[in-house]
Amino acid sequence: MPQKWKRIGMALFGVIVTGFCVGAFQKADLGADPFTCFVTGVAGLFHSKYSVFYLVITGMLLIAVFVVERHYIGIATVFNLFGVGVAADFMGRILDAWFLEPSMAVRAGIMAFGILGTCFAASLYFTADLGVSAYDAVSLIAANKYKIMAFKLCRIATDFVCVITGFACHVTIGVGTVITALFMGPVIQWFNTHLSEPFLYGRGKKSRMRKYNLAGEGYSFSV
Repeated sequence: MPQKWKRIGMALFGVIVTGFCVGAFQKADLGADPFTCFVTGVAGLFHSKYSVFYLVITGMLLIAVFVVERHYIGIATVFNLFGVGVAADFMGRILDAWFLEPSMAVRAGIMAFGILGTCFAASLYFTADLGVSAYDAVSLIAANKYKIMAFKLCRIATDFVCVITGFACHVTIGVGTVITALFMGPVIQWFNTHLSEPFLYGRGKKSRMRKYNLAGEGYSFSV
């Protein structure tokens, strides 16, 4: 398969899986991801709807990303804007049909799927290098452009800020929120190294194409 189509497929599949995982978090009801906590908290401050402030905050972040490092805006960003919600609703309907009143064990399993799936999905479209969501771009820019610290630490930092903001705005923080905030960065990096990059570039092969270095050392050019 030509690498261009691999990248498009990875980006699209990553966004669809992200949406499925949002639906899983909603069904598990054990704490949303950090960015959802942040948006929910800010929306509550202004007595507005989540959907309204999601568009406002995402729009502001997209403008900032476009000014600072427009490389991160691409077809995957568009997929993310329009695909995540549809996929989340679809997954929600499936889970509602399968589990009317899930036990705590089932909810924990759904939450685990949401956490691991979100990390895997992010790794796919990070590696595809066709754009990322506005929120994901923040930690990538901090790690790769400004070299503040390794990507996994930048991701933990941005997630932590979102969780603290949500908590300060009286958003309920669950175990899923805490786990995602602490471990999403490192798990994304693991998926990137062991699954996404080997799939795109081939195991044991070096690529001349630019790719993300999630260790926070900037872009790497292999020859």
